[in-house]
Amino acid sequence: MQHYEPLESGKLYHIYNHGVGNRDLFREPDNYEYFLRKYNEYISPVADTYAWVLMPNHFHLLVKILDFSDLTGFQNLSGLEDRRNSKPPHQHFSNLFNAYTKAFNTRFGHRGALFERPFKRRLIDDDNYLKQVTLYIHNNPVHHGFCSHPVEYPWSSYLSCVSEKPTKLKRDQLVGWFGNEANFIFMHNRKFEIEAIESWLEMQPLNV
Repeated sequence: MQHYEPLESGKLYHIYNHGVGNRDLFREPDNYEYFLRKYNEYISPVADTYAWVLMPNHFHLLVKILDFSDLTGFQNLSGLEDRRNSKPPHQHFSNLFNAYTKAFNTRFGHRGALFERPFKRRLIDDDNYLKQVTLYIHNNPVHHGFCSHPVEYPWSSYLSCVSEKPTKLKRDQLVGWFGNEANFIFMHNRKFEIEAIESWLEMQPLNV
């Protein structure tokens, strides 16, 4: 089995995974909503989220692992010290997948693993990669035929990015990487050759 290095604090990652044997991860709207609730519970304490998409049999995330060394002035806040000295970030993701799998299997009467292991992660270390991953994530539903534009798909961060509603998503920073909201929307409106980008992304090194 391929070995993956632990996620490093202060760094950006493209995290993604599939269901075992392309098995569906989400069958009903409640499944997506439950995963997002659990995501907030397990991942928000250890990572900022910039973009995401949930597809029936896979998902993609763009996250930055929090650097708790920057928060030393707040060590006495309730719960922070425990969080800094508890499980490593990758374990929080594993715990999320395990918790969701347990609930999913109970709901549908299944047994065994639901997600491929280990989950895949790629370090993002340049601006071009960052923008390409964002476009790739938001255009995934278009590529797979679920809609003709990212704005039409309910289970991604695109709608939050172009909305003024409150969100835990790091919207301002994400949009800022594209210069401004107008250019962010323009880039998403362009014809997107997702196969070429997918091939390019596959050529980027895994965090191993």
